[in-house]
Amino acid sequence: MLKKVNKKLFEIIPDDIRINIDHRELEVVQIEIDSRRVSTHTLFIAIKGHQVDGHNYIANAIKAGATVIVYNEKIDVQLEEGVVFIPVSDTSKYAGLIAHKFYDEPSYDTQLIGVTGTNGKTSVVTLLYQAMTEMGYKVGLISTVQNRIGDVIINATHTTPDAINLNRLLAGMVENCCDYVFMEVSSHAIDQQRISGLKFRVAAFTNISHDHLDYHDTFKEYIWTKKKFFDYLDEEAIAISNIDDKRGEVMLQNTSAKVKTLALRSSADYKAKIITDSIEGLHMIIDRHEVYFQLSGRFNAYNLSTVYAILKESGLPSDEILPVLSQLKGAEGRFEKIIHPITKTCAIVDYAHTPDALDNVLQTILQTKYDNQNIITVIGCGGDRDKAKRPKMAQIAASLSSRVVLTSDNPRSEDPEKILDDMEAGLKNKNADHVLRMVDRKQAIKTAIALSRDRDIILVAGKGHEKYQDIKGEKFLFDDKEIIINEFNRT
Repeated sequence: MLKKVNKKLFEIIPDDIRINIDHRELEVVQIEIDSRRVSTHTLFIAIKGHQVDGHNYIANAIKAGATVIVYNEKIDVQLEEGVVFIPVSDTSKYAGLIAHKFYDEPSYDTQLIGVTGTNGKTSVVTLLYQAMTEMGYKVGLISTVQNRIGDVIINATHTTPDAINLNRLLAGMVENCCDYVFMEVSSHAIDQQRISGLKFRVAAFTNISHDHLDYHDTFKEYIWTKKKFFDYLDEEAIAISNIDDKRGEVMLQNTSAKVKTLALRSSADYKAKIITDSIEGLHMIIDRHEVYFQLSGRFNAYNLSTVYAILKESGLPSDEILPVLSQLKGAEGRFEKIIHPITKTCAIVDYAHTPDALDNVLQTILQTKYDNQNIITVIGCGGDRDKAKRPKMAQIAASLSSRVVLTSDNPRSEDPEKILDDMEAGLKNKNADHVLRMVDRKQAIKTAIALSRDRDIILVAGKGHEKYQDIKGEKFLFDDKEIIINEFNRT
């Protein structure tokens, strides 16, 4: 439990904002961007988001006890006696700066390490968390799957929390003496400036492919948003980039940070090579050291190389890092294998929800499977998200699998049958007899298992670690892995 914070207004307002001398000593015990959480002596920051404009809730915040309102200077607000109004150029930016000061600049008191990219973020930060915990460090984790302060689990609602909750979480990690904090940095968080004010010691780029085009207008905008993370770093930070990705070098352009590169195919500061890759694991040479890892797949070779580079740049020696990494099993719902105890059918649960990620996972299975093993893929696409990837996902699954079951992911407000229509549009043979469609995801998984033979491989993709299904604004309990285990125990 984070200790109560009590600050004077002048202590938390950035130096470039002028405040009346009479207001300098005003007491602030809470900062919020959600008017529903406001109470007495709260500083409320009105943020104009994509769906909700906090400026519309200023009156509610005042009624609830807010005594300081930070608002966008371009927006007219009704001033009220007894309340301090502070206009700023960008409330999203200043939310992070104010939160960082309010919580005693927590990123300066721990080693904050951020990882961005389309795929691999969760795996990399989870492997970092697991490795450093195994080596005896107390660490914090901020990820899509969960947030952790040491052994304490805090459920995650976003890949990167809002600026207030992010700094509150970091302060809790500092209070609990975390030596390192490993954090996923999403494009939404960068664009919405949730990370403003934070000091990153190391920042890493995994890769980039088409995703979040429901949010970013174009792929180019998505790329440049990711790049802003590296532009943001100071000269004391270290920027690590996968330069086998053709945008890897772009991320490093104009950064003030010390630059380090990693690659499997190119010359790099951290060079790795795959010797063998099988369902059982990877045999690699990494930074001139020969190692066996329990994780499979080329994408995991990149993830492990990224983790290794980050830990080396954090000052740890290779002979401590590699023995620990060789024993790790990775993040929940990321190429997670479940083996039938009798038939030895292998089900793989993976979060792959982009064309590139799905292709990577299926290519890995193809490269590591035995000749007589079939691949049966269960795949859907989320509703209210980028529609352009739907036909691509179906086409990739159909071209790389023996059988495919198209099904629901999180349909949200959309008709799931319409989503499947969009997916089927990507099939070259519209009547492909190896492709089924089945809206009920549970039934789709059970059907894939029923279609499998001994030792076949079943890929259940798209939801990974998620424990719910989002349908018409309601979240229902749903766990791909639990369904597989129950069905395996039944058959």
